[in-house]
Amino acid sequence: MTAPAPVIVLVRPQLGENIGKAARAMLNFGLTEMRLVAPRDGWPNPSAGPAASGADIVLEQARVYDSVADAVADCVEVYATTVRKRGVSKPVVTPDEAAREIHGAPTRAAILFGPERSGLETEDVAIARKILTVPINPEFGSLNLAQAVILVAYEWSKGVSLAQPTQEDLDPPAPQDELDGMIGQLEDMLHRNGFFYPEARIPTTKRTLRTLLTKPGWTRLELRTLRGVLSALDGKKRARIE
Repeated sequence: MTAPAPVIVLVRPQLGENIGKAARAMLNFGLTEMRLVAPRDGWPNPSAGPAASGADIVLEQARVYDSVADAVADCVEVYATTVRKRGVSKPVVTPDEAAREIHGAPTRAAILFGPERSGLETEDVAIARKILTVPINPEFGSLNLAQAVILVAYEWSKGVSLAQPTQEDLDPPAPQDELDGMIGQLEDMLHRNGFFYPEARIPTTKRTLRTLLTKPGWTRLELRTLRGVLSALDGKKRARIE
């Protein structure tokens, strides 16, 4: 049985832009269920949409609650993200440890994120089962809301199959005879221009040149382009000689 995706709970978020950026971070890694606890500027917030950059499904489905307890009432595992324990004695896990636990349980989990300015209050952390802490530079432990969400969402996404970004199909490498043709054309030009000198070193120089030119996996288009360049250069040289 596949474990359900965790719920992202933003506790008393302050700016609509940050809610939108958090939604964008969630959808990047396959999370869609956002819950808001007492957002400062109410909900819906007109500033959230533009900041979400297309993650509209997360914002449209977002649900608002009056308290943290209400927001996580249907969740079994609740993680409170904080850089400090805030006087509450609870197990502490990292994002990757939390992700493994969430994937390994059939029950619903929630991850709490506090207000941008102050983070979660002690009462919020007390509701959680565990504290989720990101290993961070002790000299500068400041993450914005979207950064914190994306770190946790990314670790969770490692346990699911997400499609890689679309890539253009690359042309296959050119066959050997076409590569030999290009090398031969270049060698002819170099012979005419006195590159191969002295005579005794010609085999070594050609071998070095071939090694250099066979390192890339040239495609047919690349070889045609390069041979066109060589032909143009050869034509200019011969025109000057004539």
